[in-house]
This record gives sequence, C-alpha cells and structure tokens, in this order.
Amino acid sequence: MLISLVVYCLLGAIAGVLAGLLGVGGGIVIVPMLVFAFGWQNFPPDVLMLMALGTSMGSIMFTSISSSLAHSRNKGVQWDAVRNITPGILIGTFCGSFLASHVPARFLQLFFVAFLFFVITQMLSGKKPKPSRHLPGLGGMSVAGGIIGVVSSLVGIGGGTLSVPFLLWNNLDMRKAIGTSAAIGFPIALAGCFGYIVNGWNAANLPPYSFGYIYLPSLFGIVVVSMFTAPLGARLAQTLPVPKLKKCFALLLIVIGIRMLLKAL
Repeated sequence: MLISLVVYCLLGAIAGVLAGLLGVGGGIVIVPMLVFAFGWQNFPPDVLMLMALGTSMGSIMFTSISSSLAHSRNKGVQWDAVRNITPGILIGTFCGSFLASHVPARFLQLFFVAFLFFVITQMLSGKKPKPSRHLPGLGGMSVAGGIIGVVSSLVGIGGGTLSVPFLLWNNLDMRKAIGTSAAIGFPIALAGCFGYIVNGWNAANLPPYSFGYIYLPSLFGIVVVSMFTAPLGARLAQTLPVPKLKKCFALLLIVIGIRMLLKAL
C-alpha cells in the first residue's frame, strides 16, 4: 500500500502541474497511469477501467479549484464563458458517466485511445480560426458543453483537451483559454464524480476502500499533492511558451496512447 501511495502522489504532482500549465485536469495522464497501477494491484478487469475513470474525475474536482483560482488571480478566466457552458457540462457529464457504466471495459479503453490520438492531432495541427469567429451565446455554449461533458466523462478528463481547442477556435487568447478551461473542469468533475459514485454504488467486485467507482487511497494521494502543484503550473503558464509545451505534451500522449492500445488489444 505504501508503494501505491507514493505512485499516486507522483501522479498528483504531474496532474497538478498539467492542470495549471495547460488547462487540462490531468486526467489525460491520470487515467492511463491508474489503469496500469490498478492492474498491478490486481483489480478485477470488469471494474478496473471504471475505477480509473471515476477516481480521475474525483481528483480533477480538486485540481480544477486550485488551478482556476490561481488563474483567476492573474485575470486569466473569462467567467461569463464558464457560466454559459456549465448547464450543458453538468447534464452531458452525468449522462456520460451513466453510459460508461453500461458499455464493455474494452470499448472504454479503445475509445480513450482514439480520443488520445484526436487530441494529439489537434495539438500538432496548429490550425488558426477565422478572425471573425467569437464565443456563441448561452444556447451554443450549452450544446458545446454537453458534447464536452459526455466525452470528458467517458474518458475521465476535466475537459481541457476539448475546451481549450474550442475556446481557441473561437479566438479566445491562449492564456485566457487555459485559465477558463481550468475553471470549466470543476463542473465537469463534479457531475462526473457524482455519476461514477451513483452508478458504482452497488457494483460487484469493487476493491476495498472504494466509494462507488472511486478508489479512495489513490484519490487521497493524488489530491494532496496536486493541490500544491496546480498553482505552480498556473504561474509557469504565464511565462513559458505554451504552444511549444503543448507539442511536447502531444509526444508524451503518443507514447501513452500506443501503450494503452497494445494493452487493450
């Protein structure tokens, strides 16, 4: 158990920095690492992926608070965009967690890998939006939030890998897109966490110390460390060349994606 807690604390450190630096909840790294860690702990295969997704959502709920507050202090969050997208986010994420608990585990793994490579393509493409494009109103933001919420819940992320490109596509400044995405991560994680608790409440084969589909020891280890490292990532985002960092992050995702694909097949 001690070795496991050390691993979870390291994951928390990475997740916190990523949350602050790139506006992602860290789930894009946490989920595959939890899959490997839970497999090493011999979790039952039929609940392993769901436990990774649910635990990731639980951790993002805390990292998003720390990260968004740090960005807000630097005036890096567009709060009207957060307000408009939240209704769709809440509905979409909860529905996605319900859907995830009723599909085969291998499908979830393959879906996550496909999503990883979609994210990699987006990061490396460097496409620029039309100058006239801007953020839609409440209706358009709610629809976008619903889509982001469903996908985020299925892959256990805070939505930054979708919301940052969406905000950039609508000509929001890069640094403000990162900060706004960090704030959007909280309603995603809140609804997703609740959904994975409800849908896993009476599930069979859950390991000890589980709360629905959330594994409490790993949640504790990740959260304790990430709450301290998220503000560090937010400070780095104000000074470092974020586009270049995102390309480096994309290379890391390629390695993770290939490994998860081989494991799923």
